[in-house]
Amino acid sequence: MEFLDVVRSRKTTNGPFLPDPVSEEHQRLLMEVAGRAPSQLNSQPWRFVIIEERETIDAVARISGESMTQVMAEGTFFERYKPYFRFSAAEMDEKRSGMLFDQLPMLLRPFTKQVFTDKGQGVMNRLRVPQRLGEENRRLVEGSPLLLAVLLDRSEYRPGQLSAFYSVFSMGAAMENVWLTTAELGMGIQFVSFPMEVPENWVRIQELLKVPDELELMAVYRLGYLPKDQRRPAIDWSSRQRKLPSQYVFRGTCETPQTGWDG
Repeated sequence: MEFLDVVRSRKTTNGPFLPDPVSEEHQRLLMEVAGRAPSQLNSQPWRFVIIEERETIDAVARISGESMTQVMAEGTFFERYKPYFRFSAAEMDEKRSGMLFDQLPMLLRPFTKQVFTDKGQGVMNRLRVPQRLGEENRRLVEGSPLLLAVLLDRSEYRPGQLSAFYSVFSMGAAMENVWLTTAELGMGIQFVSFPMEVPENWVRIQELLKVPDELELMAVYRLGYLPKDQRRPAIDWSSRQRKLPSQYVFRGTCETPQTGWDG
């Protein structure tokens, strides 16, 4: 693809991957583009762990599924991220950000407006929605042929100092290179975020990966090749909308929105 086509087609993969292993050639390419990202003073603070071992992937999948079930059942996930939940196309068109839950079982659709209330949480728990979501998450992670752990060198990543900002900024650039390259290679990628929502479970992931004291585990991603006909999970969302330039671009100062680019 042309570069701009790659940027415009980049997305998160919510559904399953093909079971095919990711070729060593593609693994090597993904790590090359990560290493070509910019970093402050060429510090290159990132470190990566490529995980193909089935036992490890299964263990991460169990931890991820358990974490999702827990935060969904407790309601902490909805409370923490409710500004980003959309339940209608009209709301998504208005906000132009967040996640539109456009795929839900018929049984749940009447309760979407109550999801942030105690009553709605109780209904979801009685219907075992958290368990269903957790099991779906476990299967998705378990079905991934490759996981990628991203770490930062603690000698560069020093929270409270500018070096921490520089390191996180550089890590983001490295992962964007990886993300764009997956689009070029016919692959998908998704952030395995739920273990981070439960601190003790994130510790379990660190122990599983034998992370040494001099490194900080920052993120885990799942990767794989995309099937031609991508199956969406029973409970799924989309996030294709983007804010208009007039909503995030200013001219000269922050008081003057850029106009004329929204068409």
